[in-house]
Amino acid sequence: MVTAEMAMTIPTLVVVVAMAVAGVMAMTDEMKCADAAATAARLAARGEPIDVVRATAMRAAPAGATLQLVTEGTTVVATVTDQLAGPGILHRFGTFTVSQHSVAALETSARSETS
Repeated sequence: MVTAEMAMTIPTLVVVVAMAVAGVMAMTDEMKCADAAATAARLAARGEPIDVVRATAMRAAPAGATLQLVTEGTTVVATVTDQLAGPGILHRFGTFTVSQHSVAALETSARSETS
């Protein structure tokens, strides 16, 4: 009797642990996206060249992430997006998207350069 219950319990435990690991990985990548977006928004608001902004932000972002910068009036909006797949066999269940954005006000010198 105990053998049958253990045969059902062990695979369930493995799936639960894999899902917990996937959750921690998702939270870590989301924090990296938030840091990268904040860095990109700050640098772009200061008027740094786009190549410098992109290179610096992508060093902080998870591997494979994308960066989008949009200037809206007197602000810069940076959005960092990453596609995540679960660890181990969980990657077969598809991916999900983690995205963070940050807004920074253009500094006076940067405003005059973009006008």
